[in-house]
Amino acid sequence: MIANTDKLKEKLSKEGIKVLSHYWTLGRYDDVVIIEAPDEKAMLKVGLALAGTVATETLVAIPRKEAVKLLG
Repeated sequence: MIANTDKLKEKLSKEGIKVLSHYWTLGRYDDVVIIEAPDEKAMLKVGLALAGTVATETLVAIPRKEAVKLLG
């Protein structure tokens, strides 16, 4: 499992996707990986490559500072 995760991180890096943090969790999901992708298409490409291997849920996050500017 650890070797597979390391390989996945390498593959993501080659696609221009940065792994910001990775947590092993208890509950609904076994782990949570927080990443930063150049755009939605790059993330979609990775998601499609992982189809059938893992279950994913993608959330788009906006930093608080930027969200506050949108409200102002």
